[in-house]
Amino acid sequence: MDDLSWLTARPVAHRGLHDAARGIIENAGAAMDAAIAAGYAIELDLQASADGEAMVFHDFTLDRLTDAQGPLADRPAAELGAIAFRGTGDLILTLPQLLERVAGRVPLVIEIKSTFSGDTSLAARAADLVAAYNGPAALMSFDPQMLEVVRARAPGVVRGIVAEGRYGPEWQHISAARGFVLANLLHWPRSRFQFVNYRVADLDKPAVRLLRALGMPVLTWTVRTPDQRERAARYADQIVFEGFRP
Repeated sequence: MDDLSWLTARPVAHRGLHDAARGIIENAGAAMDAAIAAGYAIELDLQASADGEAMVFHDFTLDRLTDAQGPLADRPAAELGAIAFRGTGDLILTLPQLLERVAGRVPLVIEIKSTFSGDTSLAARAADLVAAYNGPAALMSFDPQMLEVVRARAPGVVRGIVAEGRYGPEWQHISAARGFVLANLLHWPRSRFQFVNYRVADLDKPAVRLLRALGMPVLTWTVRTPDQRERAARYADQIVFEGFRP
């Protein structure tokens, strides 16, 4: 396996180093700038615009974080790029804009959001962009199919799986059988993930402990409390954090 020490060398700021009380909103440019200034790696999210661009945004809808409403996927990139995060002058970024802004100064851990619909166009777009990027960056997803596309399209791009120990009712599109496969990381022969980003409460899962023992890097999300930090120190190689500065 390639040297992935850069992936775990620094704490990873969840959706950037955001602080809504100071007008710094998750996944906004200001949150990225704050993380860079503090020397943290950055975790960020991608959603697909109506015309197939990779947009830096967590939610499937615009309502929570902006004054616009409705699904992000219904609007083209140019329209989305004119929408500001609520109460700020920060506009929604495309992934090309984000990569240009960071310019290799800190590692990026980029999550490809998925509805598990079988549409992998966002993974293809992200893989192309990250493959051409001159800086440390990895792609990850809850959806193993996204990793299959990244591997086929850009085998040199580091890819990881995001997972948790139980896929309950909030995962309406995930059957019990599929949830078992995802929780226990049994898709590796297809997805060939190179690192794991696992929910902090579930880190003692045997599959996670085995892979770490075999040398696979393990990140953990989302660390917010002292107890979670202690658990992460025991079972993981690095934290994805928010709400404090490690």
